Amino acid sequence: MGIAASELRRYVIRPTLIYLGRHQPCAESFLLAVAASQSALGFELDSQRGHGLYGISDTLHYKLWDGYLAKDPDLASLVRGLASQHAFLTGPDLELTVNLRYATAIAWMMVEASRFALPAEEDVMGMARIWRRIFQPHGRLQDFETAWQTSVRPPVSGRTSHFVTHRFR
Repeated sequence: MGIAASELRRYVIRPTLIYLGRHQPCAESFLLAVAASQSALGFELDSQRGHGLYGISDTLHYKLWDGYLAKDPDLASLVRGLASQHAFLTGPDLELTVNLRYATAIAWMMVEASRFALPAEEDVMGMARIWRRIFQPHGRLQDFETAWQTSVRPPVSGRTSHFVTHRFR
């Protein structure tokens, strides 16, 4: 099961960034491309690379909490507010797989903790370099660019993305 890029942006990424007080269009696009690169927009939610839309490993998840969020209790509380009350305590990494808004907040916090400034939205290779440094150290820049072209870039008239969503009635 995957999720349509436009719906992921509209119903998950944008509201999460607004909730965190970090909304900016290039952040939306970057996270959308990361989700496309890491999990094919949800078609592969648990792999050797990590958990959820953004393929975040257990190690990176704990490192973010211990090394970044723990130093800012207000921010940590804001992010923790997105997690399920009981499930987070027993399986915090499962939250990365089943809770899209929590996973999105963690992914953005990884970007913020890295202190890399996102380049302009048109600088796809600049974003790809940040993706590789934070999310996929052995990733190919071309893979990110392909994900960008198929999931983020506005479609050119007459072309369709190879990601197709099916609606059941």
